[in-house]
Amino acid sequence: MPSSSLRSRTPGAWGVRSVALAALVFLSACAAPPVQPPVPSVPLSATFAQAGLSTAAGPLDSAWWAGYADATLTALVEQALAANQDVAIALQRVAQAHAGRDAKGSRLLPTVGLQASASNSESGLPAAVKQGQPDTRALRVGVDVAWEIDLAGGVRAARDAAQADAVAAAAGVDGARLLVASEVARQYYVLRGAEQRLRIVQALAAAQQETASRVASRLREGEASAFDLDRARAEAEALDAQVPALRMLAGVSQTRLAVLLGRNPSARVVDDPGAGFAWPAMREIGTGQPSELLKRRPDLIAAEGRVAAETLRGAEARAQWWPKLFLSALIGRQDLSLNALDLAPVHFSNVALAFAAPIFNAGRIDAGIRVQSARAEEALLAWQKAVLVAVQEVEDSLLVRNQEAERNAALARTVEHRRRSLQRAQSLQREGQIDLLTLLDVQRSVLASELALSDSQLQQVLADVQLYKALGGGFAPAQASTAMTSLAARTPQ
Repeated sequence: MPSSSLRSRTPGAWGVRSVALAALVFLSACAAPPVQPPVPSVPLSATFAQAGLSTAAGPLDSAWWAGYADATLTALVEQALAANQDVAIALQRVAQAHAGRDAKGSRLLPTVGLQASASNSESGLPAAVKQGQPDTRALRVGVDVAWEIDLAGGVRAARDAAQADAVAAAAGVDGARLLVASEVARQYYVLRGAEQRLRIVQALAAAQQETASRVASRLREGEASAFDLDRARAEAEALDAQVPALRMLAGVSQTRLAVLLGRNPSARVVDDPGAGFAWPAMREIGTGQPSELLKRRPDLIAAEGRVAAETLRGAEARAQWWPKLFLSALIGRQDLSLNALDLAPVHFSNVALAFAAPIFNAGRIDAGIRVQSARAEEALLAWQKAVLVAVQEVEDSLLVRNQEAERNAALARTVEHRRRSLQRAQSLQREGQIDLLTLLDVQRSVLASELALSDSQLQQVLADVQLYKALGGGFAPAQASTAMTSLAARTPQ
């Protein structure tokens, strides 16, 4: 075998120029418009209808829960954000999305591999025969290069779609953090509300038991009837019957907080502060404009990312109609020995340029395009619905917050008046000027108004928490916004 290099035929200069010209034609023909941000199907108003004067713009505090000045709540939220499984799962989805993006992007670059082989062939034939069928020993090492030249932009579209998936996954982390923080705050205040109502009921039950004891004494003295005693005892028992339900509510809130914090649900998470707990005052929350929700709420950012991803996958599906160009090369060196005669090292190369174009595929490519178009439309409709739901949640939270503030003020006045009336009724009953039934009615009215006030205070702070959640919670998804802007300016070619 000659020692000169063994080379296969390579495309001539005119052939290379022709391929380059064809590539430019295909690139210009396959250019697609940029991925534009979606537009809500219904025009959004300039302000929220229920906002009133709370329309100030500006970012929300990312640690909005610290504004309640409750050290226990702040510690619970921070622990939950660090240990919650939903946040950890969302972070793993980001890692998966980044790996998928890198995998798709790697197709744009050549694949380089190393090949090596060793062979030894001995026939055992006489030397005269070996002249026509020699023994051979070969050592072969080469570098293999393969590259799909992305003429139609399908690979770039797939890479950008994976990047949009990564944007959606990153927004999902902010969404998980927002859900965890708001749910911890919600369960914490539900727990405090149950504890407060439990104290109210137990205090009134004790007072009712004392009243029943006095009625029993008066019955023995002939100053009261058995009906009065049964009525007093029934009222005390009715109050005692409310205790298990409130204890159950407090216990369920404890276990839910434990799960949110990644702890054992069998362990107690929060201690009862007793009468030292005070409901936070109503805070001023700037809502901004409805359009600001599109870049502030994590779920809307994630939905927009999914719209971009499906749109880009549509470009990838359409690119299947265009020709593909493949370049492969194998370059290496071979050491050869014939009948124990070592030959000089042999350099070899094999370069090939392949061209493939679809002609007939029974509608498979068109079907894939239709499928992807439907998915893109579905993602767009889901985003548009999410925008309307987001505005609705803000409006509802503002409405509940405003109306609950009025209810709270009225109930506070009611409790004040009924407590004074109860003091007067107790004095009148001791003096014999009113009967026991009248006193019991006053006591029931005080209980009802105090429980209603406690529930109103709970609903008011829950409306605050829900409003922060509806507005996006103050999390600033700067990286996601930047990535979406980059995708909007990019052309999937």
